[in-house]
Amino acid sequence: MTFFIYFRLIFIVLSVIGVSLALPLGFAIHFGETDVIKAFLIPMLISISLGISLFFVGKKKSVKFSTRSVFFFVSSVWIFVSLFGSIPLLMSGRFKTFADALFESCSGFTTTGGTILSDVESLPRSLNLWRCQMHWLGGMGIIALTIALLPLLGVSGFNLIKAESTGLEKGKITPKIARTSEALWLLYGGLTFLEFIALRLCGLDVVDSLCYAFSTLGTGGFATMNASIGAYNSIAVEIVCIVFMFLAGINFSLYFYILTGKLSEIKKNTELKSYLLIVFGFVILISIALIPIYKNFFVSLRYSSFQVLSILSTTGFMTFDYTKWNNVAKFLIFCLFFIGGCSGSTAGGFKIIRICVLLKHARNEMMRMLHPRGVFCVRLNGITGKNELVNNVCSFAFLYMALVFLSSFIGTLFELDVFTSFTTSLSMIGNIGPSFDSLGPTENYGSLPSILKIWYCFVMIAGRLEIYNLLILFLPDCWRK
Repeated sequence: MTFFIYFRLIFIVLSVIGVSLALPLGFAIHFGETDVIKAFLIPMLISISLGISLFFVGKKKSVKFSTRSVFFFVSSVWIFVSLFGSIPLLMSGRFKTFADALFESCSGFTTTGGTILSDVESLPRSLNLWRCQMHWLGGMGIIALTIALLPLLGVSGFNLIKAESTGLEKGKITPKIARTSEALWLLYGGLTFLEFIALRLCGLDVVDSLCYAFSTLGTGGFATMNASIGAYNSIAVEIVCIVFMFLAGINFSLYFYILTGKLSEIKKNTELKSYLLIVFGFVILISIALIPIYKNFFVSLRYSSFQVLSILSTTGFMTFDYTKWNNVAKFLIFCLFFIGGCSGSTAGGFKIIRICVLLKHARNEMMRMLHPRGVFCVRLNGITGKNELVNNVCSFAFLYMALVFLSSFIGTLFELDVFTSFTTSLSMIGNIGPSFDSLGPTENYGSLPSILKIWYCFVMIAGRLEIYNLLILFLPDCWRK
């Protein structure tokens, strides 16, 4: 891939993001937030102008990606988009340093939801909308959005989608990848609209409803209130968020199968069954553990169900500081940091399908010890012969935890205590948001040194791209002809 084609496509992607700045710009004008209008207007006009110009230059040339250029391009897109997203934040004057703005932007697009801000309520409403909108854009995927809107990448688009999307088995739900992207974004947009309406009916205004719909479906966690969802103290708002956090943690392909009547695909889905079991199991266990605190099972159920879905889906909203719960409840919440949502969802984390594969493989190894001549296969979605996934999952698990431990070590170099550094690394790589202790759900990342913030930007993007797609660029073989 030539440098011209590379930069041409990069700026086309950035122009798509630039167009999305029209929404916060419109609200900035509406609310009379004149000091941030130029922060949206200037990058929007520049990116759109460059994107349109480069779209027509070389339009007739077919674009084909080699294997190595796919990884390089997808990683580059996420880096450039994060840099671009930081421009309105930095120009607004509300972020003191480039590291702060970049951390917020990376946290937004990767749907991590960790913030450097101590007072989000003091921000212009349009700027809060942009923060939450970044979650929504990054949730389904920047590449998927571009291919859905501008199907200029032809047959090579499928390799880009595979490099960006989450999970093990990545395929098309329609014959053409552009149509697949369109179908997924329509489903995504439809669910977002439904939550927006539901939140409006709960009494939230237009901007807050948009912000929380964007954050929930993108499983991000940015909020417009310092106390997050807990600031509303509304059971109705919490129920809406619980429902849509639950839905956002499910593989979006399953919704397409529901709409097309392929219910058999739903019934036999191994990951969905496991997801339901984990959700209800942890909700019940934590509810029981919280009874001594709240003295009422239903009150315990209210807080446990919200926090379980928030951490499991890697959304990171808060209605109560879980670090103030008893040790049993805190331990169960800590366990959720290792799980994450379903593959093909907007949730981050290790992914439930990988846990299923590891558990099935462990069982098979024990069965082989009991029956040395037996033949045992990993069975997923009612299909046997999935043993080829075991090596992929095992190597991913090693790289995932190796990066967690490396990041934990780096955190301790900047005087974070061991547990805080470890849980923060899990949070950043799993794109969860809150951590424990000094960086818990009521705290922020603003006090961290700039170098550590930049490092966390790297691991957030690595986690969003499923580790392999960014780390592979550090292999010498990736650059050899």
